[in-house]
Amino acid sequence: MRSEPISYLGEHAGPWEIYLEQVDRVIPHLGRLATWAETLKRPKRVLIVDVPIHLDDGTVAHFEGYRVHHNTSRGPAKGGVRYHPEVTLSEVMALAAWMTIKNAAVGLPYGGGKGGVRVDPRKLSPSELERLTRRYTSEIGILLGPDRDIPAPDVNTSEREMAWMMDTYSMNVGRTAPGVVTGKPIALGGSLGRRDATGRGVFITAAAAAEKIGLGVEGSRVVIQGFGNVGNAAARAFHDHGARVIAISDVTGAVYNEAGIDPYDLLAWVREAGGVRGYPRAEPIPQGELFAIPTEFLIPAALEKQITEQNAWRIRARIIAEGANGPTTPGADDILQEKGVVVVPDVIANAGGVTVSYFEWVQDFNSYFWSEEEINRRLERVLRGAFEAVWQVHEEKRISLRTAAYVVAATRVLEARALRGLYP
Repeated sequence: MRSEPISYLGEHAGPWEIYLEQVDRVIPHLGRLATWAETLKRPKRVLIVDVPIHLDDGTVAHFEGYRVHHNTSRGPAKGGVRYHPEVTLSEVMALAAWMTIKNAAVGLPYGGGKGGVRVDPRKLSPSELERLTRRYTSEIGILLGPDRDIPAPDVNTSEREMAWMMDTYSMNVGRTAPGVVTGKPIALGGSLGRRDATGRGVFITAAAAAEKIGLGVEGSRVVIQGFGNVGNAAARAFHDHGARVIAISDVTGAVYNEAGIDPYDLLAWVREAGGVRGYPRAEPIPQGELFAIPTEFLIPAALEKQITEQNAWRIRARIIAEGANGPTTPGADDILQEKGVVVVPDVIANAGGVTVSYFEWVQDFNSYFWSEEEINRRLERVLRGAFEAVWQVHEEKRISLRTAAYVVAATRVLEARALRGLYP
């Protein structure tokens, strides 16, 4: 019997519409706080900026950039910056909202923020990317600050871009401000363990879910969509704990080996060849067949809306742990629930990155840095504690893990909103 409403969103719904339906599903479980639920449906502020730069050939190019604060009731805005040719305001709004839910679900003292520039970074030289990053940082500088808005890496950005952002902000305010971004290089106040934190968190939460259903990680099969920072870190974590990673895809193609793919070897190949296509120790398979492979764990670690009503029925995994943000549509969620697939939602599964970002932020403020072993230990404690709280609500209310995560998070956000009241 269904415990949640059927989705009426079409396959062409944007990320913001998907987020709004996810909120609607949680409202019946909020009790007295439901009166504040509209707060979750409205971004606090949206900034759209023009980002003009000089190209290497002397011409001027203009790019559109965004920075969104969804909710700051529990603390400063926190969220990444992505560079992608298909970045839209709807996407950035949804990503900021998912950050609000994610930070609250994990218990971090942040609100939700997100940024992006509509650009194909592969078409820009390193010097052009630096000018783009510095100009974008200056344009959104009215929102930034270690106690106001703290960006981090996301799709197609890395510690390099964070170094440029931190330096640009520091030059504009006249002092070194390492706490204005996270995901920085270690030499500039970055944290050990940050680079692999999101993928490590995917493994931690997937393993926690497996324990709940009596499934062991060792000897299990794993399929991973996306072999960027998150996907390859998750692949290595599963591999290190005795699982067989049998299929991996990226933008160049997909490869399969039932005996297992060594992610360390594949990563070396990708660094040389530019993608997984042509990897000699696995067979090529069509991208569309990836989700149909029988497996214990499926890790979507690419972009939004990858698991839809069109392909969810083909999935033959026992556990899906969402490494990407918003990879599953509400309609697909309903199908997966009927099939008995355990879906560990993005707001818990990929929260490892923002959790270690929080550790980095705290270390920057204190100018005292922890060992990687201590960071990984703290990360596991935070994520397992968050997962346990969500699982308890999931069992008590007989709702999906996603809706349970939203119940936990929305309750925390709206309690803060109610206690703060309205000014004036």
